[in-house]
Amino acid sequence: MLELNNLSVIFNEGTVNEKLALDNINLTLDPGDFVTIIGSNGAGKSTLFQAISGAVDTKSGSIILNGKDITFEPEYRRSRVIGRLFQDPLKGTAPNMTIEENLHLSNQRGKHFSLNLMSHRHRENFKEALKELDLGLEKRLDTKVGLLSGGQRQALTLLMATLVTPDLLLLDEHTAALDPKTAHKVLELSKKIVEDH
Repeated sequence: MLELNNLSVIFNEGTVNEKLALDNINLTLDPGDFVTIIGSNGAGKSTLFQAISGAVDTKSGSIILNGKDITFEPEYRRSRVIGRLFQDPLKGTAPNMTIEENLHLSNQRGKHFSLNLMSHRHRENFKEALKELDLGLEKRLDTKVGLLSGGQRQALTLLMATLVTPDLLLLDEHTAALDPKTAHKVLELSKKIVEDH
């Protein structure tokens, strides 16, 4: 399902600050695989996710997803099939948009986006999905996301990343910035979503 072939990433190439972040990484994942990447700070875990998602350019190698070479596809195209959560709960959502608008945006992934295309059926589906989070957000669809707590935003980001089931879900220490109780809840939600899909 995912193949990384001799993937390398170099930051600030040709300068005194040049840093080889990934050096000829090879990885093959089959459909349904759940893999944990462990390493110290600066080991390249987030850089690997950024390379796969298209947020950083690769120096060499290839990225194959479902038999298609996506190495040179822009990040926005990859986002149609790759869901991603970040360490920072402030990333992954649009803070000046409402919960409903954020969900609608993620629901339109890969399509022409228009708030005018939102229907009553969408709103009801969003409420049902939000109920699963058990955070009371289904009663706050018109709330701007920037007003939510970090844990609420991270749970919402998880829902957004999986509302349209991605081919690949990248979870980059997505509970690191959360308090223990919220982190546990987000981990349980992650586990349930992975098991369901």
